[in-house]
Amino acid sequence: MEQKKTLVLGASENPQRYSFLAVQQLVKHEHPVVAIGRAKGAVGAVEIETEKRQLNDIDTITIYLNPDNQKEYYDHIFSLHPKRIIFNPGAENDELEQLAQQKGIKTMEACTLVLLSTGQY
Repeated sequence: MEQKKTLVLGASENPQRYSFLAVQQLVKHEHPVVAIGRAKGAVGAVEIETEKRQLNDIDTITIYLNPDNQKEYYDHIFSLHPKRIIFNPGAENDELEQLAQQKGIKTMEACTLVLLSTGQY
């Protein structure tokens, strides 16, 4: 199985949040994970960072932030040159989707958990 280094944007250490479950499932499926959230914390062995730092080889950015909270991350997202961006339910954002497509980044409105569980990730 191909490993896809994934940035979870909007990560939370609250086990009731979908972003928490996504980090767990990505790790279980052996994808390298980087997590950025509003507050420092951890999901298992994955540290939740609050800093926007330069990362290499990001394949996928999966977003768990509402569109208003995504704006501050636009420049950071594009600086990472991901192959694709997944907009999870509630994170759909036409503006960011159009900007990404103009830069040749594939976009999907989908649920990361469903993609993982059905082998479509």
